[in-house]
This record gives sequence, C-alpha cells and structure tokens, in this order.
Amino acid sequence: MIQLSQAAITEIERLQLKHPPHSLLRLTIKSGGCSGWFYDMSFDQTLKAEDRLFDLNPIKVVIDEDSFNYVNGLALDYSEDLMGGGFRFHNPQAIATCGCGISFSMASPSPV
Repeated sequence: MIQLSQAAITEIERLQLKHPPHSLLRLTIKSGGCSGWFYDMSFDQTLKAEDRLFDLNPIKVVIDEDSFNYVNGLALDYSEDLMGGGFRFHNPQAIATCGCGISFSMASPSPV
C-alpha cells in the first residue's frame, strides 16, 4: 500500500487538470538514476493485467506488479521551497537515496 499526503493530493489534482478526465496516476520504478532506481510518475487511462489499482480517494494510483515490490509502504508528499516545488518520496525499503530525492537503492525488493 502507498500513502499520499494532502499536499501531494492537491498537486496531483492540479496536474490532472491538464489530462483527460478520470486519468489515473501511474507510478513506475525504472532502472537508472544516481542510486540505481528512480520513480517515474505519469497519467494514464488504461489498466493492464499486471497493474494494481489503489483508490486513494480522490486519486486513483496504478502500479505495475514489478514496481509495487519496490514501493510497498511508500509515502508520497509534495512541498515547495525557495528552489521550487517537488514530490518527496519516503520509501521505507530504500537503503540510500540520492540528493535529488528521486533516485534510490535497495538491498532487494520485498516480495508481495
């Protein structure tokens, strides 16, 4: 399961307005970045057979099965500072994170 802060929900809703109605937030983990893995967020309108759908009212989040093993327990926040705004990923499975806050490393994903 993942959690969204109220600030993250507000920002996702703002971004969603630029996409077709009822778009789903897709969270994917990809290989790369400074620490080996990075988070990728996009909006999607389709569900695939291997997707897990989380209704985090009012946001619907889609995570593919492989990515879910890396983000189970993730808390997503959004904050703004003098450098601008951005999403903050708090992943209990990450053993290290890059200074950018988007790239992380893990010993091994927790099978779910």
